[in-house]
Amino acid sequence: MKRMAGFTLLEVLAALMLLAFLLVGVYSGIHTATRTVHAGQARIEQFDQIRAAQHFMRSELAQALTQPIAHDEHGLPLYFSGDAHEMKFVAPLPGYLGRLGPQLQQLKLVPGDNGNLQLEASFAILPPDGSEPEPLGDAQVLLSGITSGGFDYRGRDRQGHPGDWQGDWKDGHRLPSLVSIHLELDGGRDWPTLQTPLRVNASATRGANDPLRGLRAQGVVR
Repeated sequence: MKRMAGFTLLEVLAALMLLAFLLVGVYSGIHTATRTVHAGQARIEQFDQIRAAQHFMRSELAQALTQPIAHDEHGLPLYFSGDAHEMKFVAPLPGYLGRLGPQLQQLKLVPGDNGNLQLEASFAILPPDGSEPEPLGDAQVLLSGITSGGFDYRGRDRQGHPGDWQGDWKDGHRLPSLVSIHLELDGGRDWPTLQTPLRVNASATRGANDPLRGLRAQGVVR
């Protein structure tokens, strides 16, 4: 009988080694592609978070109302409070949440994870009887992974000329005309400086507590 031809042990080992190299190459390619996809998705999510935060703040600040958030020692109403890391104002919430009426809104930079900061928004209902605002749920994180940043404010003088930027809005009896939000983000993410005008309705408030009475006296607004 003829001996049946077969593979030697060396040939089998060589084939197994070649197959192993092929499998390692395939796995490496799949792993690299998976990491690239995940990195791309994370980048898109970060960009969406930045865009959503900017859109929300631009929309809410643009709708700021001349509605008191507090009163000073003389009983005069205060309409806006702001420093380098926190601001308070009254504005309606978007969508169906706006049915609750104007809200006392607070934007604040607070410590977050890994030694970074995060931008939070909190809301409170303003009771019609003038009592203390009622918090509306927990603070919402608009943006995380902030390494540094702050808020600046700009107003107009009695002649209507733009003033200097300042990190502390001292005159709470009137609204600033512009708010600037500048942030530095980790991971090389970009945050274009956001400068948002506050659209004040000049006829919204009249009388002794009118926040625009100074400008009206100068004939800047009527």
